[in-house]
Amino acid sequence: MLAGAFPWCKDYTAELKRLFHDYVDRKEATSVLDYDDLLLFWRGLLADERAGKKVRERFDCVLVDEYQDTNRLQSEILRLLRPDGKGLTVVGDDAQSIYSFRAATVRNILDFPREFPGTTVVKLEQNYRSVPPILEATNRIIAQASERFTKNLWTARESGELPALVTCNDEDDQAEFLIERILEHREAGIDLKRQAVLFRASHHSMVLEAELARHNIPFVKYGGLKFVETAHVKDLMAFLRLVENPRDLVAGSRLLTLLPGIGPKRALQLMDILLSAGGKFDAWDCVKVPRAAEAVWPKLVTLMVALAEMPAQEVASQLHLARTFYAPLLDEKFDGTAARQRDLEQLEQLAGRFPDRASMLAEIALDPPTTAEDWAGDPLLDEDYLVLSTIHSAKGLEWDAVYVIHASDGNIPSDMATGSPAQVEEELRLFYVALTRAKDWLYICFPQRYFHAYRGGFSDQYGYAQLTRFLPKGLKESFHCRVAAALELDDDAKETPSALVRKSIRAETKAMWS
Repeated sequence: MLAGAFPWCKDYTAELKRLFHDYVDRKEATSVLDYDDLLLFWRGLLADERAGKKVRERFDCVLVDEYQDTNRLQSEILRLLRPDGKGLTVVGDDAQSIYSFRAATVRNILDFPREFPGTTVVKLEQNYRSVPPILEATNRIIAQASERFTKNLWTARESGELPALVTCNDEDDQAEFLIERILEHREAGIDLKRQAVLFRASHHSMVLEAELARHNIPFVKYGGLKFVETAHVKDLMAFLRLVENPRDLVAGSRLLTLLPGIGPKRALQLMDILLSAGGKFDAWDCVKVPRAAEAVWPKLVTLMVALAEMPAQEVASQLHLARTFYAPLLDEKFDGTAARQRDLEQLEQLAGRFPDRASMLAEIALDPPTTAEDWAGDPLLDEDYLVLSTIHSAKGLEWDAVYVIHASDGNIPSDMATGSPAQVEEELRLFYVALTRAKDWLYICFPQRYFHAYRGGFSDQYGYAQLTRFLPKGLKESFHCRVAAALELDDDAKETPSALVRKSIRAETKAMWS
């Protein structure tokens, strides 16, 4: 792992080993599991002769959805759960395996028939989303994969427009084209919500976002931090986590360092006092804290004692008390807190769906909301808004019109994901996922020119890009190829405006020699 993924860390092998061992010991001491542990302990349960037998006897059938997104450990768990494969069904699409950065491997679904002899493969090839020209193009694109379950998607929908491959001069040209087409579709009755701009990396939409704001076109962007990864949500959840498990040093340290004057070292000292008192929060009553925290400290102690004494079933009420205490700290910690406050209000409303505190903490950890979102500006145009999303966040969704931007090699595929054939194959599948989100209209935009970035902005130096390798010359016939700035000429127009201007300048230049 060090040699292949982190070569700059190879000189610290001994230190990393010690750190890893201490980390495992700390988890045991504080009674917490990380995400890897959730799978390791499950596998350990099933591998135990007596416990595994008890678990297996509870189920006659096992159905696994999205099997293309599973990792090796999960496939081992499945084999331990159904060793002979009896009653086992997995559903998935190998062409949409795009999460190797989460350790998912396409091998699980590709090798399933070999691992479970006697497997019946059922192909679901009818597509209910896209028009035939889009399916023809995307079928040809995914056919470039070196290994796959061969599927040729078809649809009963009537024929539609060819997908468009649009060559743009640069990012500004691309943004101008996008805004023009987006507004044209809206005028034709396609709401902004039914249109989406997809990109490989979150920063690819920066120029477009600025232009959308300038044109007062509202949008919402997906693909940044997940909801539970945002700082304010982590802060609020720390209150519940610490009440549920007073030995949770991570939650305790996060909560305590919210208070002015309390740093990591003092937070650990306060946690030691709590642990010595058996998790009783009133042990903090007589603690001396830094002067900056003196005013708020009694309120925190009162809050934590109250949360600990409340029935675990009143999780929404507990979150309300914690949110009320946290609100002034949030205002001090962040600028523009209105959107963050709305997130926390939504979290409190969400809490009412759970039977108790432990259930909510487990569910939020295991199946968190996928996105945090906020308006890019005031929601204009009848509360309609355009969708901007990374391709990964768009998986499973669909829109009438889809615009895939920055289809240049180095962006699609990402230059960070071309180190091996397997990585390039996944980038091909990612591109396929992006294109298959479109129902009626699909546009692939390719800016030819990129300006070189430097710290603080962009220079006036630039280079020319190549069209993504996933659209070789033979595939272009499946697209309507056009140039973003092409002029629409009347049938009787003999000369373009640019040609007329050029002739005028030449004539003026000649006239200077008289």
